[in-house]
Amino acid sequence: MPLRPLWLCRVCAAPWPCGAARLTLVSEYAHDRVALNIYLCTVLHDAAADLYRLHPDTGPDPATLFARFLAWVPRTRPPADQQ
Repeated sequence: MPLRPLWLCRVCAAPWPCGAARLTLVSEYAHDRVALNIYLCTVLHDAAADLYRLHPDTGPDPATLFARFLAWVPRTRPPADQQ
């Protein structure tokens, strides 16, 4: 879990989700990538609000937040019969 409102990893102090958190999340949601994406969209929304409150003049960059929270999620593969 991240350290809020900074959104840093509680273990390594890297921006959350750090590499270890990403591996854990992928493992925990291995059978439900849709749920992983929904969860990460929710925390992205929370992080954007927290980070905006911390830095109201500059605010968080949307593209950076997308890359940090969602772009790294492995895509689901099409069923074998559609490949």
